[in-house]
Amino acid sequence: MNQSDEGAGPRDRARRKDARRNKETLLEAAVAAFLASGVNAPVRDIASRAGVGLGTLYRHFPTRADLIIAVYRHQVDACAEAGPALLAAAATPHAALRQWIDLFVDFLVTKHGLAAVLRSDDSGFEGLHTYFLDRLLPVCAELLDAAISAREIRTDIDALTLMRGVGNLCIGAESDPGYDARRLVGVLVDGLRHPR
Repeated sequence: MNQSDEGAGPRDRARRKDARRNKETLLEAAVAAFLASGVNAPVRDIASRAGVGLGTLYRHFPTRADLIIAVYRHQVDACAEAGPALLAAAATPHAALRQWIDLFVDFLVTKHGLAAVLRSDDSGFEGLHTYFLDRLLPVCAELLDAAISAREIRTDIDALTLMRGVGNLCIGAESDPGYDARRLVGVLVDGLRHPR
């Protein structure tokens, strides 16, 4: 039970649970809307996708910036949480690394207009960039270390360098439908393997 639920009656707990569910539904709807239309997707469309009213959306996210930041953090968290699960389930550490890098690429290329919006608020962008690095660098490092320990990949690359390289290969993917960032990043990840 949540600490905030202590002393709360069943009706209060049900309202909190409903509010958490609404927030999660709004985040998923915003992700879908941002994928389809970019971060300037109408909030009415997001509320409609979530099956809630505008009041509910604004109660959770008073400004568009609040919504964008919440979506960004939500997706960073999902990417971070996927790493250990992939490592546990994949046939090899290199396979887990490749699957995680694919998720990371999807995360990067689906941020239609996000960078421009975030850069308009330098302090907000800085905080999110720090959050991004704090959450994702350790996951990438864990996957790299596992693949290195299994002697599947070369040892002369670190997580930050790999993530920067992947990020650079994703530049322009959102504006050029003919550019397949995932394919090019796959070449990079394949290039990490030890020469046979």
